[in-house]
Parts: sequence; C-alpha cells; structure tokens
Amino acid sequence: MNEMNVPRPNNLDAYWMPFSDNRYFKSNPRLLARAEGMFYHTADGQEILDGTAGLWCCNAGHGRREIKEAIQQQAAILDYAPTFQLGHPIAFEAAARIAELTPEGMDRIFFTNSGSESADTALKIALAYHRARGESSRVRLIGRERGYHGVGFGGMSVGGIGGNRKQFGALLPYVDHLPHTHGIEANLFARGLPEHGAERADALEALVALHGAETIAAVMVEPVAGSTGVLVPPRGYLERLRAICDKHGILLIFDEVITGFGRIGTNFGAERLGVTPDIMTMAKGLTNAAVPMGAVAVKNAVYDAVVDNAPAGIELFHGYTYSGHPLAAAAAIATMELHRAEDLPGRARAIEPLWQEATHSLKGLPNVVDIRDFGLIAGIELAPRPGKPGQRGTEVFRRCFDKGVLVRVTGDIIALSPPLIIEKPHVDRLYGTLADAIRAEAA
Repeated sequence: MNEMNVPRPNNLDAYWMPFSDNRYFKSNPRLLARAEGMFYHTADGQEILDGTAGLWCCNAGHGRREIKEAIQQQAAILDYAPTFQLGHPIAFEAAARIAELTPEGMDRIFFTNSGSESADTALKIALAYHRARGESSRVRLIGRERGYHGVGFGGMSVGGIGGNRKQFGALLPYVDHLPHTHGIEANLFARGLPEHGAERADALEALVALHGAETIAAVMVEPVAGSTGVLVPPRGYLERLRAICDKHGILLIFDEVITGFGRIGTNFGAERLGVTPDIMTMAKGLTNAAVPMGAVAVKNAVYDAVVDNAPAGIELFHGYTYSGHPLAAAAAIATMELHRAEDLPGRARAIEPLWQEATHSLKGLPNVVDIRDFGLIAGIELAPRPGKPGQRGTEVFRRCFDKGVLVRVTGDIIALSPPLIIEKPHVDRLYGTLADAIRAEAA
C-alpha cells in the first residue's frame, strides 16, 4: 500500500481511548496505520513486528486476503439482517463450522460481538439453566482472583482484577472468588504446566461449605489466564475443579477468548488440557479480529434444558442487535477455513519448543523474577521499581516499540502472544529486541 493513502488524524482529542493513559498517549502518540502478515506499519512507515497478534486475536496474521474477500463478497450480498425471530443462512453456517471445532457434545452456539458479551452471556445461560431445572436457588457465581472476563458488569464481577473494578462501586451480588495460582515459589521459571498448586482448586469445596452447593450456579475460569500476566494452570488443577463441579452440580465455564482457535496448539484449551467445560466463551481469533464477533458454546444438555423446559415462545430472553452479523459470520467462516487449510494449531505446536527456549533464554537478565509459557503464550515478570509499580514494564514496552517490536505489558509483566504464522527469524528478532529493552531498564 502506498503510504500516501494511509489516513493521518490531525486531531487526537475526540477519541477517548480504552485502557489507555490518554494524557500520555496524546502527547506521545504511537499510531499503527496498516498491517500485513507478521507486521504492523506506523503512519510514517516504520515496520513493527507484532509479538501480540494485535490483542491476542490475529492468529492467522494480518491482512489475510481470504478473510478480506469473504467480507467484501458478503457486504455486496447482505449487509445486515436481524436474528430476532428471523435468520440468514450464513449465521447458521458459521455456527455449524464452530461446532465442528468445539469439544464433542458442545454443539450449540450463541453469537455475541465480543469476549465481554460472551462472558455475560455465559453467566446468564448458567442462571437460566438452573432455573429451567427447578433449581432457582442457584444464583451464586464463582470466579477467580486475577481472572479477566471482559468489562461487562457480569464478567467484571466474576473477574478478579482490582483495577478493573474499583472505579465502579457495587457490582453483581452473590459472587465469590477462588484464589489465583500466581506466585507459588516452587513454580518459578516453570516450563509449560507447573507441577505445584493443583490443591488450590479445593478452595471451591470451602465455598460450597460456606454458601451451600444449592446456591452456586457456575464457576468461571480461564484455562490459561492471559490479561493478568499469563498464569498457567498447575498440572491437575483444572481436572480437580471439574471433579468438584460435577460432585456438586455446578456448571464449569471456560473463558477461551484467548486460548481458543489454536493459541495453545489445539482448537481450544479444553482439548489441550483434557478438561471439557459445560459452557465455553470465545471471541478474538474467531474472525481473526477482522470483524468484531464472539460466541458461546454450550453442552447440548444445557441447551436442551433451557429450550425444552421453557413455555411456548422465546426460551432465552437475551441477545444482541448484531448477534450473527452477516459480515462477522463471513469472516468467521473464512478464518476457520484458514485454520483448517493451514493447520494453524499444528503450526503453533510445531514451533512451541523453539518458542519456549527463546522465552526462557531471558532468565538471568536484570530484574527478571519469573517466566511462564504455554503454547504460543509467554509471560516475563519483572521486579517493579520501588514505589513505582508498572513503570519498568511500561518503559520496556515503549523501548520495544521504538525499536520495531510490539509487546504487551500488564503492570510489570510482559505478555507475548504472536500470530501463529510466526517463524524462527521473527522469534529471534522479538526476543533479541525484548532482551535489549530489559537490559536498558535495569536501573
């Protein structure tokens, strides 16, 4: 693309940026203007290696012709159609394609527009399920400390990141949290699944004893927690959580917005980790981020309980104007075809050993206090500067960007999640630039 065709805003004031230091950014803007393959390009033409797949979402790389053409063709045929008491063929096709990838027996798909909407939808379905079965006392929702499930009031309530909650006062009632698995000393610098900490799942038994199983509707966790700084589940932890949920009739929800669509080397984290939830959320990689879209997959038994036990008429009073939007559905179908044709989960598994070695090569650098990895995800935790938490991580992020590499920072943790098309030269450049930046911020 000719750089002359890239738009250059002359006023940054109007846009209130999400999750951003607006005051700093608008004095020191870093603008991404176009993207292709493994790279972004700034408005002034600088090449930026994408070490984060956008925001954990462009798993097939940027600017994929197949997805672009699918969106263009669909826009020319049907730009929009409502899905309340009506339908259009491509939404049904997209749902069927997703159901081909989800774990066996999870064949019912509800469309949303984002991971946040998927989280709230999953929680509402869990409540509706228990009510439909005559257990309306099950209203309590259990999340996990440091969990992230988007920014809707439901997902934010069940989530456990303090900074996302403290500005907004009272959240949903009847919510409790399991302890996180971060910071177990024996797990520091673990490769893949850490060995210690499965017993932390037993905290669910304590919540059952406290509140009563008959009050608990669902437990919601990320198979691998991403936004909080890459927390990999201890070996056996999710199996233990599944068993306790089964014992007490509690639904288990996996938030697979990050771990879905190949990120950890399988279609979904449930497959790689060997634990099947009752409800599963997704977004991000579903359309390769080309059009906003999310979805919730449920076990057939959950769908049947809600639908078959409802009186005549609408069974679930929930949905969005853009649920199953034609352009998003077209993008999803094209994306899933790319994943199948190019075996993107397989590519991730193939390069995972190289990725892991490169990740752990940072051990021993100044202020690196822990490293975590699983699939094509990595978290490099830095010691904070005294009295200035987050400053060191932010400066590493800025140094990397200025040297042509995009990483993500959450506090003093550097999180990496590249497109699944990454190759060895990209890995070398990514980690070489990151290592230099960490050394530069040693003081």
